[in-house]
Amino acid sequence: MMRSVGTLTRADLAEAINRRIGLSRSESLDLVESILDKMCGALSDGENVKISGFGTFILRDKRERIGRNPKTGVEVPITPRRVMTFRASQKLKDRIADAS
Repeated sequence: MMRSVGTLTRADLAEAINRRIGLSRSESLDLVESILDKMCGALSDGENVKISGFGTFILRDKRERIGRNPKTGVEVPITPRRVMTFRASQKLKDRIADAS
């Protein structure tokens, strides 16, 4: 599979689908885009996204809290926000550990 230096791209995923399944490059890219759109839509609707054997994208709502400017020491409020984290599955963790 062709890859950019150290980065797997949408085009790389589409190329892999094209080679393995035989869909056209355009159809393969549409499939990748469709999957990513579905994941983004679920996350924007407040749903976590779990891909078995890969990992889970988890949403957390953080409350307002007081932070401190490290340069000046001045306290400032940090507004409430939603953050996303990724938790790798054990299968992915094992595979990464075996690769090193």
